[in-house]
Amino acid sequence: MSQKYGPVFSLWFGSRLVVVVCSQSAVQECFTKNDIVLANRPHFLFGKYISYNNSTILHSSYGDHWRHLRRILSLEVVSTNRLNSFYEVRRDEIMRLVQKLANLSSNHFTKVDLKAMFMETSFNTMMRIVSGKRLFGDDCDVNDVEKAKEFKQIIKELVILAGVNNRGDFLPLVRWFDFDNLERKLKGIGKRTDAFLQELIEEHRNGNNNGNTMIDHLLALQRSQPEQYTDQIIKGLSLSLLLAGTDTSALTLEWTMANLLNHPEVIKKAKKEIDTHVGSDRLVEESDMSKLPYIQCIEEIDMSEANGITISRKNPLEAMCQLHQSLAVKDMY
Repeated sequence: MSQKYGPVFSLWFGSRLVVVVCSQSAVQECFTKNDIVLANRPHFLFGKYISYNNSTILHSSYGDHWRHLRRILSLEVVSTNRLNSFYEVRRDEIMRLVQKLANLSSNHFTKVDLKAMFMETSFNTMMRIVSGKRLFGDDCDVNDVEKAKEFKQIIKELVILAGVNNRGDFLPLVRWFDFDNLERKLKGIGKRTDAFLQELIEEHRNGNNNGNTMIDHLLALQRSQPEQYTDQIIKGLSLSLLLAGTDTSALTLEWTMANLLNHPEVIKKAKKEIDTHVGSDRLVEESDMSKLPYIQCIEEIDMSEANGITISRKNPLEAMCQLHQSLAVKDMY
């Protein structure tokens, strides 16, 4: 359609006007010069029932409330000091993943579902950062087996419902009929999600968990500034991290592995870089990444690809990973 109507055109999705941008320069302008103008989020049923009436950082429109949530997230949740405090959590989850892969291949080659394993690692990492609990996998916390089952079911339903196209979001009249019972399902899962998150908060409020978690930190701030750190804000931030910080990470890792397996010459160069700068007697640590520019380049390319930027397939991945090369983005969709 862009070849016929130009790099920027609009479509009506029912009662909603949608603008499609296909030009790299126009996209750049949208996210730099006009980023505030285009910062608002559309209000859908999912945001109403799951994101506390579109009040979380994922679904809130740009304004004082969104800026307040962003300040909390930037200063109190993902600041350098806070991220450093969770280093052992990240390291432990990666070690568990590597150990599982090693055990599966100890005797012979075998097929593994990397996506499922990456999802498990991502969810456990985020869940431990948020609440200190491991709720996924065979080695989850034994004291929380029932809660783990409940959490898995909640996440499964949330992921499914988040990807459903709701006709009522685009045709308001259709909402009166709720043909697919989608609104009823969203109401139900919304109540269960809220109850689960509230239970986590109460556990930490009563001092039944390790103090080095995001919930504990925000509850400590709540005692001095209750109006700024309400339970709803804490639940909203927890839910946002669990939804936005897990599936995306797992998909990016899966995409990276798929690309690497299709380009063994890149794996060979990456392995050589690790052997040279890290050695073969230990695993790669986060502190080693500054010495591994080739691997950093692979990571950056795959993150771009996973987020929807398509780089011309005329250039092999090997060419993309050369240092000091400018990469031309051919199109965006």
